[in-house]
Amino acid sequence: MKTRHTALLILNLAESFFTAWALMKAGRMEPGNILTGVFFLLSFFLYRHINARLDGRSFVQTPAAKRTALFLSVFFTLLYMWVDSIHYISTLTSTLYRSLILIAVFLGFSVLFYKLLLLLFSYTADQRAAGRFLCGKGGEPFAFSLGGAVLSGFLNRLLDFYRKRSALCCFFICLLFWLPYFLYQFPGIMTPDSINQFEQVLGLIPYSNHHPIAHTMVIKLFYQIGMALTSSMVSALSFYTFFQMCFLAFAASTLIRTAKLFQVRPLLLFAITLFYALVPYHAVFSVTIWKDIPFAGCILIFGCSLLRFFKKPDLEALVLFMVSGLMMCLFRSNGWYGFLLCFPVLLVFYRRRARIVPPAAALVFLAAVIIRYPVMNAFHVIQPDLVESLSIPSQQIAAVICNDRELSEAQLALIENVVDLTYIKDLYNPTYADNIKELIRAGNPAYLAEHREDFLRLYLELGLSYPGDYLTAYRDQTYGYWYPDSFYLVAEAEGVSATSLGVSHTPLIGGPLIVKSKEIAIKLGSMVPIYSLLWSMGIAFWFFVFCAGNAFVRKEKAKLICYLPSFALYLTVMIATPVATEFRYVYFMVFSLPFYLVTALLRGIPAAGGTSDS
Repeated sequence: MKTRHTALLILNLAESFFTAWALMKAGRMEPGNILTGVFFLLSFFLYRHINARLDGRSFVQTPAAKRTALFLSVFFTLLYMWVDSIHYISTLTSTLYRSLILIAVFLGFSVLFYKLLLLLFSYTADQRAAGRFLCGKGGEPFAFSLGGAVLSGFLNRLLDFYRKRSALCCFFICLLFWLPYFLYQFPGIMTPDSINQFEQVLGLIPYSNHHPIAHTMVIKLFYQIGMALTSSMVSALSFYTFFQMCFLAFAASTLIRTAKLFQVRPLLLFAITLFYALVPYHAVFSVTIWKDIPFAGCILIFGCSLLRFFKKPDLEALVLFMVSGLMMCLFRSNGWYGFLLCFPVLLVFYRRRARIVPPAAALVFLAAVIIRYPVMNAFHVIQPDLVESLSIPSQQIAAVICNDRELSEAQLALIENVVDLTYIKDLYNPTYADNIKELIRAGNPAYLAEHREDFLRLYLELGLSYPGDYLTAYRDQTYGYWYPDSFYLVAEAEGVSATSLGVSHTPLIGGPLIVKSKEIAIKLGSMVPIYSLLWSMGIAFWFFVFCAGNAFVRKEKAKLICYLPSFALYLTVMIATPVATEFRYVYFMVFSLPFYLVTALLRGIPAAGGTSDS
């Protein structure tokens, strides 16, 4: 026993040493910085605490828990160092020294995240403890017992009122806290994308599915209702903005209602409500006329319907499933491909309920196909061009050219049949694909469409010849969605972009206090530690991955069906994103963060995933 204790002590010292080294490099510190000593001590005592915490908890000593923690820690470390490692060895020229430092940092980070994951799993994978935290004993409501009898009584009465009407309260609380943004940004925030859709609404340009026509038609519906009632373009447009606010609030209240079905504590339901009501980007996005906003709401509703199927696929859950599923297919182009990835899995997963869920999924698929093809063709809706879906391949080929790699005469001729390479080095931006896409459109995109097989062969040939360039270009084009330390402005859009259409920013409230309050609310997301984590797309992704991994540790793989839509959509973003750091592209994931957590902590999910008839 003494020998084992000594060996464990030596192991913890070695682990702490490498962890301190990794944190020193990540913090851009010199080895003599006193904080390296602080890191070492903190790591040592943390690892000792983790050893004590895990001792005797068999559910985190299982092979499944260890495999999951090891895989996630190594996966995270590799991706993190893929971006950050250049800073660790920038002053070194020796290959040996560079390799040793990278190995040391890799070991330090891998150990740190492996231990932290096991520590977190010791809480979240303990089904009984997690269930008590989420639902209380037997699902009884949480009660305050702090601050004296009068204060406790008042708070408990308030909580009891919320408990009885939690979904409705969530809906109106969200609208109440979003209302100042609506009044200040009246009739809504409109960027060039919004203006393009509004031009289609007014009939000034042909209908196009570049910005989903289904979303454009919803804008048109509420705009026409507003015009009929007010005869004012500005006021009419605000009818759609207010509808979007209501839909987003309804999505949040759907999560509350779903969680309540699983007897989640009222206090936690209230905390979820505050997440939607108080985090400023939800308010800003609720009044921003983008397709991404209602899309985020429909993805949350779709996930909630899948979670409710674990109880029973009743009529309400089926309606939510079908409506949100159809919106998923029609409100973003990648939503359609995401649903196609989910569709066969849903059919197989619910095969034992072949008379209920699979027919509903098939109806969604059939309706989406009819609307996307014969209906849109009948109304001459212009579809997005081929170039729009080639953001990442075009960036990778451009990177090869800009790095002056050797191309054969045939390869170069094929490229020059489409684009003029004169200014490609000036236009190429590693994190922004639109420059190269516009260069292709200004050239001969028809030739690209006619010779797809030749260009596919070219793409594969260059990838095999210059894999490093392809990997670097892919990293630079996607890092914002998985690297947790990238900076980008969130929810900074304001007012109406310059246009002669007759609409403009017409605030109903204003003044220095309003303007400054809004500015501070947005800037706090880049200034305050911990709170700033809510503003990071990379953190949202890793939180999602942790929640999904928790299903493996708890042996509740059936829960993965609830994470499937978000995962499928995330894959589509990673395949075709035109911008490396665009928050709205993964807003569906950020908006569903409370859903991921609730799903991860719920207990009593059947091993068969609710696929047996009840």
